[in-house]
Amino acid sequence: MTEGTTTAATEGADTLTRLEQEGEIAADYLEALLDIADLDGDIDMDVEADRASVSIISDANGRDLQKLVGRDGEVLEALQELTRLAVHRETGDRSRLMLDIAGYRAQKRAELAELGAKAAAEVKSSGEPVKLKPMTPFERKVVHDAIKGAGLRSESEGEEPQRFVVVLPA
Repeated sequence: MTEGTTTAATEGADTLTRLEQEGEIAADYLEALLDIADLDGDIDMDVEADRASVSIISDANGRDLQKLVGRDGEVLEALQELTRLAVHRETGDRSRLMLDIAGYRAQKRAELAELGAKAAAEVKSSGEPVKLKPMTPFERKVVHDAIKGAGLRSESEGEEPQRFVVVLPA
């Protein structure tokens, strides 16, 4: 191995270690939250797409965990921000950690990928841009990825919270 390859491998290992540490801090924070709220849930940690990913899952029907998701994922978004702040407090670094509760984000990701594929098909057949409804940053990212996978381009327009995706012809 050359020195450049060794340095890249070391940086990759350092990044993985840092992301695993973020996941551990987040898991501890969320475990305490579950205890305070007297909710049952198991915590699963992973590293996906250069960010820590933490999921709270339930063996039971998961209805209690739905309280932590809220309407349209609003509570989930707030908990994700609080968890990121807890990680930042411990590490001093900004976190891009993703939180999923009771499979909400995984299901939402699948629905949004399908929406992106349908919008791409519409643009391909009509040749005209398609504007989608306003979305959260997470939702827009998933749609942008689906559009790119379909071989088209997309842009975000507007101001939060009314920011939306426009699918453009190739």
